[in-house]
Amino acid sequence: MKQSVAFSSLRLPTALLALSLFAGCDSDEQGDDERPLYAITTQKFEPDPATSYVVVTSDAEKTATLSLDGAIQVPGRALGVGLPKTGSVYVVSDDSPVVTRYSLDDSGKLQASGTVSFASQGAMALGEYQANFQFISETKAYYFDGENAQIVIWNPTAMSVTGTIPLDELIIPDTLLSFSGAIVRLEGQLIIPVGWRPESGVGITRKAGVVSVDTATDKATISTDDRCGYTHDAVVGPDGQVYIATEAYGAAVRRTQGEDAPEPCLLKYNPRTRAFDTSFYRSLSSLVGGGTAGALIPGPTGTAYVRVLDETVAPVATGTHPRLVASGTGWQWWELKLDTLTATRKAAFPSTSGSVFLFETENQTLYTEFGAGSASTTLHVLGDSGKPTLTYPGLSFSLLQIR
Repeated sequence: MKQSVAFSSLRLPTALLALSLFAGCDSDEQGDDERPLYAITTQKFEPDPATSYVVVTSDAEKTATLSLDGAIQVPGRALGVGLPKTGSVYVVSDDSPVVTRYSLDDSGKLQASGTVSFASQGAMALGEYQANFQFISETKAYYFDGENAQIVIWNPTAMSVTGTIPLDELIIPDTLLSFSGAIVRLEGQLIIPVGWRPESGVGITRKAGVVSVDTATDKATISTDDRCGYTHDAVVGPDGQVYIATEAYGAAVRRTQGEDAPEPCLLKYNPRTRAFDTSFYRSLSSLVGGGTAGALIPGPTGTAYVRVLDETVAPVATGTHPRLVASGTGWQWWELKLDTLTATRKAAFPSTSGSVFLFETENQTLYTEFGAGSASTTLHVLGDSGKPTLTYPGLSFSLLQIR
């Protein structure tokens, strides 16, 4: 059983639609048409307004530096999503309700090959994580729309919208709804955690949520729990249960706001009954011997990683915004055994930013580390002592293997 994770936010001018992108020309024993190719989307904040870039590379698993020269430019924060190894990437952004498909042509270039708009469904901006777009087949996909509390069903081949699934039960007045960047795929079922935060001010809402979708019938089941909040991370345990945890941002809110904020926690969700286990609750801090703990990242079979803030590396000053704490360096890696709930620090892993995204490549699972000032992204191998691979400008929230 393999989880899809991707790992917390298009109007394309006509000229941009005509842009194409050449694949890299590295020398390699494999022929140019045999090497895996990846579409990486990254966002640069300077100069204002923010611009994203879609670039194709074969070097995702190598230690290398990637240039954005010749990349496709997209206004706003963009994502590249789709079915792996199908020769296409679907580009969206928070600047528009339009999905644009780019496909590899015979010469190895990406060419715009169709668009579909979600404006009629009320979605004026698309994002915010790669996992918000789930592809069931070449003709069926879901977009989890937090702004409108709905799921848009669409056809990636015909580039048309085929329906919606309303999720009105998730609407809480004066709060912002956010679907997770970590989603669990079981046979015939998608499980996506949900979090809420106040519409104004800093904080998180004391409520956990899960949406489960039957991919055969398009029926959605909602389960909520009021014991903690911002439970955006999910991992399947050896008992077949889905463990749901507060992400690093929720832990950072607790660290900066104290006991006024919900305690970061670990909950259990039953995919058969599609409900939380009300008898199970663990404090994340208690699992790692105290301190600021958040996140639950899939590890080797039967395990997951929890992130723990080392304030000797990244001290937290009074008044620091929790976003800066969560995205800053100094978060240790601890491996949690899900059968015994015992955790051990992985000292060989370098401390990195607390919020990470997972990307699947041909032979590896990679995680992101964001550089100082949101200036760069470095990919690291998950499970190989955090070995670094590709580094490139901007913040990257999506990577898709297109060949």
